[in-house]
Amino acid sequence: MPPIHYGRRYIRIRGPFHLRVDVRSLAVTLILLGATLALAIFGLMIGTMRLSVHEVFAALSGDAAKLTRTIVVDWRLPRVLAAIVFGAGLAVSGTIFQSLTRNPLGSPDIIGFTSGSYTGALIAMLIAGSTSFIGIAAGAMIGGLATAMLIYLLAFRKGTQGFRLIIVGVAASTILSSLNAVLLLRSKAEVAMTAAAWGVGSLNGIGWAQSVPAMLAVAALLFAAAVMGRPLRAMELGEDAAKAHGIRVERSRIALIAIAVVLTAAPTAVMGPVSFVALAAPQVALKLTKSTQSLAPSAAMGAFLLLSADIAAQRMVPGTLLPVGVVTLSLGGLYLVSVLFRQARSAA
Repeated sequence: MPPIHYGRRYIRIRGPFHLRVDVRSLAVTLILLGATLALAIFGLMIGTMRLSVHEVFAALSGDAAKLTRTIVVDWRLPRVLAAIVFGAGLAVSGTIFQSLTRNPLGSPDIIGFTSGSYTGALIAMLIAGSTSFIGIAAGAMIGGLATAMLIYLLAFRKGTQGFRLIIVGVAASTILSSLNAVLLLRSKAEVAMTAAAWGVGSLNGIGWAQSVPAMLAVAALLFAAAVMGRPLRAMELGEDAAKAHGIRVERSRIALIAIAVVLTAAPTAVMGPVSFVALAAPQVALKLTKSTQSLAPSAAMGAFLLLSADIAAQRMVPGTLLPVGVVTLSLGGLYLVSVLFRQARSAA
Protein backbone atom coordinates (compact mmCIF):
# COMPACT_ATOMS: atom_id res chain seq x y z
CA MET A 1 0.00 0.00 0.00
CA PRO A 2 1.51 3.38 -0.97
CA PRO A 3 2.05 5.94 1.82
CA ILE A 4 -0.60 8.58 2.39
CA HIS A 5 0.81 12.05 1.70
CA TYR A 6 -2.22 14.14 2.71
CA GLY A 7 -1.90 16.38 -0.36
CA ARG A 8 1.80 17.21 0.10
CA ARG A 9 4.37 16.51 -2.59
CA TYR A 10 7.60 14.65 -1.88
CA ILE A 11 10.81 13.87 -3.71
CA ARG A 12 12.37 10.46 -3.11
CA ILE A 13 16.17 10.27 -3.14
CA ARG A 14 17.63 6.79 -3.38
CA GLY A 15 21.23 5.90 -2.65
CA PRO A 16 23.22 5.00 0.45
CA PHE A 17 20.48 6.80 2.42
CA HIS A 18 16.85 6.68 1.34
CA LEU A 19 15.35 10.12 1.81
CA ARG A 20 11.89 11.55 1.27
CA VAL A 21 12.07 15.33 0.94
CA ASP A 22 9.02 17.54 1.27
CA VAL A 23 8.85 19.80 -1.79
CA ARG A 24 7.50 22.84 0.06
CA SER A 25 10.11 22.57 2.82
CA LEU A 26 12.85 22.21 0.19
CA ALA A 27 11.58 25.26 -1.71
CA VAL A 28 11.42 27.36 1.49
CA THR A 29 14.96 26.28 2.45
CA LEU A 30 16.38 27.13 -0.98
CA ILE A 31 14.65 30.53 -1.03
CA LEU A 32 16.00 31.36 2.43
CA LEU A 33 19.51 30.24 1.44
CA GLY A 34 19.33 32.44 -1.66
CA ALA A 35 18.17 35.42 0.41
CA THR A 36 20.95 34.76 2.94
CA LEU A 37 23.55 34.66 0.16
CA ALA A 38 22.32 37.99 -1.19
CA LEU A 39 22.46 39.46 2.32
CA ALA A 40 25.97 38.09 2.78
CA ILE A 41 27.17 39.87 -0.34
CA PHE A 42 25.52 43.06 0.87
CA GLY A 43 27.15 42.60 4.28
CA LEU A 44 30.57 42.42 2.61
CA MET A 45 29.86 45.66 0.75
CA ILE A 46 28.75 47.91 3.61
CA GLY A 47 30.91 49.61 6.21
CA THR A 48 33.04 52.70 6.65
CA MET A 49 34.48 52.00 3.20
CA ARG A 50 31.69 51.12 0.78
CA LEU A 51 32.57 48.55 -1.86
CA SER A 52 30.89 47.48 -5.08
CA VAL A 53 29.82 43.93 -5.91
CA HIS A 54 32.70 43.71 -8.37
CA GLU A 55 35.22 44.75 -5.70
CA VAL A 56 33.83 42.16 -3.27
CA PHE A 57 34.15 39.31 -5.76
CA ALA A 58 37.60 40.53 -6.79
CA ALA A 59 38.69 40.46 -3.15
CA LEU A 60 37.30 36.97 -2.64
CA SER A 61 39.10 35.71 -5.75
CA GLY A 62 42.38 37.39 -4.74
CA ASP A 63 42.46 39.89 -7.62
CA ALA A 64 41.80 43.05 -5.59
CA ALA A 65 44.19 45.51 -3.99
CA LYS A 66 45.69 44.52 -0.64
CA LEU A 67 43.58 47.00 1.35
CA THR A 68 40.34 45.85 -0.29
CA ARG A 69 41.23 42.21 0.29
CA THR A 70 42.04 42.91 3.94
CA ILE A 71 38.70 44.67 4.45
CA VAL A 72 36.64 41.93 2.79
CA VAL A 73 38.49 38.74 3.73
CA ASP A 74 40.02 39.59 7.11
CA TRP A 75 37.49 42.00 8.59
CA ARG A 76 34.02 41.50 7.08
CA LEU A 77 33.94 37.87 5.93
CA PRO A 78 34.46 36.34 9.43
CA ARG A 79 31.57 38.42 10.74
CA VAL A 80 29.23 37.44 7.91
CA LEU A 81 30.08 33.73 8.07
CA ALA A 82 29.80 33.73 11.87
CA ALA A 83 26.32 35.28 11.66
CA ILE A 84 25.23 32.61 9.17
CA VAL A 85 26.69 29.60 10.98
CA PHE A 86 25.79 30.76 14.49
CA GLY A 87 22.27 31.69 13.40
CA ALA A 88 21.79 28.22 11.94
CA GLY A 89 23.14 26.62 15.12
CA LEU A 90 20.88 28.64 17.42
CA ALA A 91 17.84 27.90 15.26
CA VAL A 92 18.49 24.14 15.24
CA SER A 93 19.00 24.24 18.99
CA GLY A 94 15.62 25.95 19.35
CA THR A 95 14.01 23.42 17.01
CA ILE A 96 15.30 20.52 19.10
CA PHE A 97 14.03 21.97 22.37
CA GLN A 98 10.67 22.98 20.92
CA SER A 99 10.24 19.51 19.45
CA LEU A 100 11.20 17.76 22.70
CA THR A 101 8.91 19.96 24.81
CA ARG A 102 6.24 20.25 22.08
CA ASN A 103 5.89 23.89 23.04
CA PRO A 104 6.82 27.04 21.05
CA LEU A 105 8.33 28.51 24.24
CA GLY A 106 10.78 25.62 24.56
CA SER A 107 13.82 27.65 23.57
CA PRO A 108 17.31 27.67 25.15
CA ASP A 109 17.10 31.38 25.93
CA ILE A 110 13.74 30.89 27.67
CA ILE A 111 14.50 27.73 29.65
CA GLY A 112 17.86 28.78 31.01
CA PHE A 113 20.61 27.26 28.90
CA THR A 114 21.72 30.59 27.43
CA SER A 115 21.82 32.08 30.93
CA GLY A 116 23.90 29.11 32.07
CA SER A 117 26.41 29.68 29.30
CA TYR A 118 26.59 33.36 30.22
CA THR A 119 27.11 32.48 33.89
CA GLY A 120 29.98 30.15 32.99
CA ALA A 121 31.61 32.84 30.88
CA LEU A 122 31.21 35.42 33.66
CA ILE A 123 32.82 33.08 36.19
CA ALA A 124 35.72 32.57 33.78
CA MET A 125 36.14 36.33 33.25
CA LEU A 126 35.34 37.78 36.67
CA ILE A 127 36.40 35.08 39.13
CA ALA A 128 39.03 33.06 37.29
CA GLY A 129 40.38 36.24 35.67
CA SER A 130 40.57 34.70 32.20
CA THR A 131 40.79 37.08 29.25
CA SER A 132 41.60 34.52 26.55
CA PHE A 133 39.04 33.26 24.09
CA ILE A 134 39.71 29.64 25.07
CA GLY A 135 39.11 30.36 28.75
CA ILE A 136 35.86 32.24 28.14
CA ALA A 137 34.68 29.62 25.63
CA ALA A 138 35.41 26.81 28.08
CA GLY A 139 33.49 28.66 30.79
CA ALA A 140 30.49 29.13 28.50
CA MET A 141 30.54 25.46 27.46
CA ILE A 142 30.82 24.18 31.05
CA GLY A 143 28.14 26.59 32.26
CA GLY A 144 25.70 25.57 29.54
CA LEU A 145 26.23 21.84 30.02
CA ALA A 146 26.09 22.08 33.83
CA THR A 147 22.83 24.05 33.63
CA ALA A 148 21.36 21.54 31.20
CA MET A 149 22.29 18.64 33.47
CA LEU A 150 20.80 20.35 36.53
CA ILE A 151 17.56 21.26 34.77
CA TYR A 152 17.24 17.77 33.33
CA LEU A 153 17.74 16.13 36.75
CA LEU A 154 15.23 18.48 38.41
CA ALA A 155 12.68 17.95 35.65
CA PHE A 156 13.12 14.18 35.59
CA ARG A 157 10.34 12.41 37.46
CA LYS A 158 9.06 9.17 35.96
CA GLY A 159 10.21 10.45 32.60
CA THR A 160 10.82 13.97 31.40
CA GLN A 161 7.74 15.95 30.37
CA GLY A 162 8.06 19.00 28.15
CA PHE A 163 5.97 21.34 30.29
CA ARG A 164 7.90 20.40 33.46
CA LEU A 165 11.18 21.01 31.63
CA ILE A 166 10.04 24.52 30.64
CA ILE A 167 8.89 25.42 34.17
CA VAL A 168 12.12 24.21 35.77
CA GLY A 169 14.12 25.94 33.04
CA VAL A 170 12.37 29.28 33.52
CA ALA A 171 13.02 29.08 37.26
CA ALA A 172 16.68 28.24 36.66
CA SER A 173 16.98 31.10 34.16
CA THR A 174 15.62 33.57 36.74
CA ILE A 175 18.06 32.37 39.40
CA LEU A 176 21.01 32.48 37.00
CA SER A 177 20.09 35.99 35.83
CA SER A 178 20.17 37.15 39.46
CA LEU A 179 23.52 35.41 39.95
CA ASN A 180 24.89 37.11 36.84
CA ALA A 181 23.82 40.51 38.18
CA VAL A 182 25.55 39.79 41.53
CA LEU A 183 28.77 38.77 39.75
CA LEU A 184 28.77 41.99 37.74
CA LEU A 185 28.02 44.21 40.76
CA ARG A 186 30.79 42.67 42.88
CA SER A 187 33.47 43.04 40.21
CA LYS A 188 35.73 45.95 39.36
CA ALA A 189 34.02 48.60 37.29
CA GLU A 190 36.12 48.30 34.15
CA VAL A 191 35.98 44.48 34.16
CA ALA A 192 32.24 44.49 34.85
CA MET A 193 31.62 46.94 31.99
CA THR A 194 33.54 44.71 29.58
CA ALA A 195 31.63 41.62 30.72
CA ALA A 196 28.29 43.44 30.56
CA ALA A 197 29.03 44.67 27.03
CA TRP A 198 29.90 41.11 26.02
CA GLY A 199 26.66 39.95 27.62
CA VAL A 200 24.54 41.95 25.18
CA GLY A 201 25.66 39.74 22.31
CA SER A 202 27.77 41.24 19.54
CA LEU A 203 29.64 40.30 16.38
CA ASN A 204 31.62 43.56 16.36
CA GLY A 205 35.34 42.99 15.91
CA ILE A 206 35.06 39.23 15.46
CA GLY A 207 37.93 37.65 13.51
CA TRP A 208 39.01 34.30 12.14
CA ALA A 209 40.88 33.31 15.31
CA GLN A 210 37.73 33.57 17.45
CA SER A 211 35.14 32.37 14.96
CA VAL A 212 36.72 29.37 13.19
CA PRO A 213 36.83 26.94 16.18
CA ALA A 214 33.24 27.74 17.15
CA MET A 215 32.01 27.55 13.54
CA LEU A 216 33.64 24.14 13.10
CA ALA A 217 32.01 22.92 16.31
CA VAL A 218 28.60 24.21 15.21
CA ALA A 219 28.98 22.62 11.74
CA ALA A 220 29.85 19.23 13.28
CA LEU A 221 26.89 19.42 15.65
CA LEU A 222 24.51 20.42 12.85
CA PHE A 223 25.51 17.17 11.14
CA ALA A 224 24.97 15.28 14.41
CA ALA A 225 21.51 16.87 14.74
CA ALA A 226 20.66 15.78 11.19
CA VAL A 227 21.68 12.20 12.07
CA MET A 228 19.34 12.37 15.08
CA GLY A 229 16.49 13.65 12.93
CA ARG A 230 14.55 10.37 12.92
CA PRO A 231 14.41 9.97 16.73
CA LEU A 232 13.50 13.65 17.04
CA ARG A 233 10.57 13.32 14.62
CA ALA A 234 9.40 10.16 16.37
CA MET A 235 9.48 11.79 19.82
CA GLU A 236 7.34 14.67 18.52
CA LEU A 237 4.51 12.11 18.34
CA GLY A 238 4.93 11.19 22.01
CA GLU A 239 6.99 8.72 23.99
CA ASP A 240 4.70 5.76 23.34
CA ALA A 241 4.79 6.32 19.58
CA ALA A 242 8.57 6.76 19.66
CA LYS A 243 9.04 3.51 21.60
CA ALA A 244 6.76 1.76 19.10
CA HIS A 245 9.18 2.88 16.36
CA GLY A 246 12.09 1.34 18.25
CA ILE A 247 13.48 4.61 19.64
CA ARG A 248 15.32 4.54 22.95
CA VAL A 249 13.60 7.64 24.23
CA GLU A 250 15.68 8.73 27.23
CA ARG A 251 19.01 7.98 25.54
CA SER A 252 17.95 9.89 22.42
CA ARG A 253 16.59 12.77 24.49
CA ILE A 254 19.85 13.13 26.43
CA ALA A 255 21.88 13.05 23.19
CA LEU A 256 19.62 15.67 21.57
CA ILE A 257 19.74 17.93 24.63
CA ALA A 258 23.55 17.70 24.68
CA ILE A 259 23.71 18.61 20.97
CA ALA A 260 21.30 21.52 21.44
CA VAL A 261 23.12 22.88 24.49
CA VAL A 262 26.50 22.93 22.74
CA LEU A 263 24.85 24.49 19.66
CA THR A 264 23.86 27.32 22.02
CA ALA A 265 27.06 27.44 24.07
CA ALA A 266 29.51 27.57 21.13
CA PRO A 267 28.07 30.78 19.59
CA THR A 268 27.58 32.25 23.07
CA ALA A 269 31.26 31.72 23.80
CA VAL A 270 32.19 33.91 20.82
CA MET A 271 29.54 36.60 20.56
CA GLY A 272 27.82 36.48 23.94
CA PRO A 273 24.18 35.53 24.54
CA VAL A 274 22.02 36.51 21.56
CA SER A 275 18.36 36.13 22.46
CA PHE A 276 15.27 35.03 20.55
CA VAL A 277 16.86 33.66 17.35
CA ALA A 278 16.42 30.15 18.78
CA LEU A 279 12.87 31.04 19.80
CA ALA A 280 11.61 32.70 16.64
CA ALA A 281 13.40 30.97 13.75
CA PRO A 282 11.82 27.50 14.17
CA GLN A 283 8.32 28.94 14.48
CA VAL A 284 8.68 31.24 11.46
CA ALA A 285 10.06 28.34 9.41
CA LEU A 286 7.16 26.18 10.60
CA LYS A 287 4.63 28.74 9.38
CA LEU A 288 6.34 28.99 5.98
CA THR A 289 6.61 25.23 5.42
CA LYS A 290 3.18 24.46 6.91
CA SER A 291 4.58 21.14 8.05
CA THR A 292 6.10 19.57 11.13
CA GLN A 293 9.23 21.20 12.47
CA SER A 294 12.21 20.43 10.28
CA LEU A 295 15.87 21.15 10.89
CA ALA A 296 16.90 22.39 7.42
CA PRO A 297 14.29 25.19 7.04
CA SER A 298 14.89 26.24 10.65
CA ALA A 299 18.66 26.41 10.12
CA ALA A 300 18.22 28.49 6.96
CA MET A 301 15.78 30.80 8.75
CA GLY A 302 18.14 31.21 11.71
CA ALA A 303 21.04 32.12 9.40
CA PHE A 304 18.86 34.65 7.59
CA LEU A 305 17.51 36.20 10.80
CA LEU A 306 20.84 36.64 12.58
CA LEU A 307 22.58 38.01 9.48
CA SER A 308 19.66 40.40 8.89
CA ALA A 309 19.78 41.55 12.51
CA ASP A 310 23.54 42.12 12.35
CA ILE A 311 23.27 44.17 9.16
CA ALA A 312 20.41 46.16 10.71
CA ALA A 313 22.56 46.77 13.80
CA GLN A 314 25.32 48.20 11.59
CA ARG A 315 22.92 50.46 9.68
CA MET A 316 20.49 51.51 12.41
CA VAL A 317 22.56 54.36 13.90
CA PRO A 318 24.93 56.05 11.44
CA GLY A 319 28.51 55.96 12.64
CA THR A 320 27.76 53.47 15.44
CA LEU A 321 28.02 49.67 15.42
CA LEU A 322 25.25 48.45 17.70
CA PRO A 323 25.51 44.94 19.17
CA VAL A 324 23.36 42.48 17.26
CA GLY A 325 21.80 41.42 20.56
CA VAL A 326 20.09 44.80 20.85
CA VAL A 327 18.21 44.18 17.61
CA THR A 328 17.30 40.55 18.32
CA LEU A 329 16.18 41.42 21.86
CA SER A 330 13.92 44.23 20.64
CA LEU A 331 12.32 42.23 17.84
CA GLY A 332 12.28 39.01 19.86
CA GLY A 333 10.47 40.67 22.74
CA LEU A 334 7.65 41.66 20.39
CA TYR A 335 7.58 38.13 18.99
CA LEU A 336 7.42 36.60 22.48
CA VAL A 337 4.46 38.82 23.36
CA SER A 338 2.67 37.68 20.19
CA VAL A 339 3.31 34.01 21.04
CA LEU A 340 1.97 34.44 24.57
CA PHE A 341 -1.07 36.32 23.21
CA ARG A 342 -1.85 33.56 20.70
CA GLN A 343 -1.50 30.85 23.35
CA ALA A 344 -3.77 32.75 25.75
CA ARG A 345 -6.37 33.28 23.03
CA SER A 346 -6.31 29.62 21.98
CA ALA A 347 -6.68 28.50 25.61
CA ALA A 348 -9.67 30.78 26.18
